[in-house]
Amino acid sequence: MKLCDPALFRQECYINGRWVRSPKIITVINPSEGTVMGSVPSLGEEETGLAIRSAKIAFPRWSRLTAKKRSLILKNWYAALCTHEKDLACIMTCEQGKPLSEAISEVQSAASYIEWFAEEAKRVYGDTIPMSQEGKRIVVLKEPIGVCAAITPWNFPLSMIARKAAPALAAGCTVIVKPSELTPFSATALAELADRAGFPPGVFNVITGPAEEIGSALTRSIDVRKLSFSGSTSVGRLLMRDSSDTLKRISLELGGHAPFIVFEDADVDAAVGDAVASKFRNSGQTCVCANRFIVHDTVYAQFVEKFVKAVESQLSVGPGNIPNNNQGPLINTDALEKIEDQIQDAVNKGARIATGGKRVPGKGYFFEPTVLLDVTPEMKILREETFGPVAPVIRFASESEAVAMANDSEYGLAAYFYTADVSRAWRVTELLEYGMVGVNTARLSSEAAPFGGMKKSGIGREGSKYGMDEYLEIKYMCIGRVE
Repeated sequence: MKLCDPALFRQECYINGRWVRSPKIITVINPSEGTVMGSVPSLGEEETGLAIRSAKIAFPRWSRLTAKKRSLILKNWYAALCTHEKDLACIMTCEQGKPLSEAISEVQSAASYIEWFAEEAKRVYGDTIPMSQEGKRIVVLKEPIGVCAAITPWNFPLSMIARKAAPALAAGCTVIVKPSELTPFSATALAELADRAGFPPGVFNVITGPAEEIGSALTRSIDVRKLSFSGSTSVGRLLMRDSSDTLKRISLELGGHAPFIVFEDADVDAAVGDAVASKFRNSGQTCVCANRFIVHDTVYAQFVEKFVKAVESQLSVGPGNIPNNNQGPLINTDALEKIEDQIQDAVNKGARIATGGKRVPGKGYFFEPTVLLDVTPEMKILREETFGPVAPVIRFASESEAVAMANDSEYGLAAYFYTADVSRAWRVTELLEYGMVGVNTARLSSEAAPFGGMKKSGIGREGSKYGMDEYLEIKYMCIGRVE
């Protein structure tokens, strides 16, 4: 890994403005090669407590800065990400595996969230309310909630931190980030740039170590007022339960099982193009990627033919740092085994593999882009989140049947459908039990839009003006004896 600025590759944690080492380490594997990339400290309860105390001490000073001053520091951070875009992408490709072009897009996405919330810092408005009693006035204030913890996943190791930390910092909160132990170097690089941007000690902290030990320390602490987590529904449920004793505010962005519906009046070519882009982005390792392709009987054969052809001709599997490769590895062997189990279950129950279906020989955790046909509802792949490059296709005959299939899931994060009928666009959107719906598009994420789901896909929203509210308390002030 060659960087223009080697100092961005940090193998330490960042607590209270200082870099911290430990004799205990976590080894990080490059999933494209299966080789050691480096290591980070394996810290625990004691060091987490230090990070919490540091953030608590830093909070009064940071929260009392003017919004404009906080905004300027966030803009410095944004500029640093833009300047070091290629180095950050290179680090991400090595630790996570995604193609370099996708990694660059993620750096740009992370930067866009920081820029957005740098501006929103200056737009946290209060309110006045007409009072029914004479001589009194009602004023509503918004204040930062306090110390915030962010536990982030491996599939988007930079943008998930920015999407959580930027609004918290803009609001005046201090932040402790616990990144995935599989992809910690994007987080430590972000901390290096935060240090250069001018954040005071204790305002932004990054700690690595065992998830259970650090997570438990964060959830138990009465000084941590807010916890934001992106990851699996099972872990989110545990964090929510463990946070209940301290009644801290929770944001959870959890699993997804996005339906991708193609109606009989859809532009099939457009649907196929977006289906490939959505399903196989990051090799299918995204919470909002299409997981189930629900296609009307009258266009099923046409869609399948074009979809399989596009998968076979447009996708190239291999290390993400090699030009023209657009399908990187899965994150580890557990991920490979999960999708192999789903494929085998589907085949045993009558599904047919149209293309792909097996591991790519050689080093690294690569799997062939796969399309499954003759899929039926009792198969695991239509019930469980896949998180891999496997696309199951199922038929439907009526609009009501398609909506019922789409809603037949415990998840409710993202959904997509394709139609030329404007009335159907509104009707189906309102019927789908999902927090985000793409109509004739499969690209949803934007710093200006509220990202989040329903049902077991989570609580709260990230991004947009609504994302700021997650880190603010509302205080009501009643002023009496006003003549």
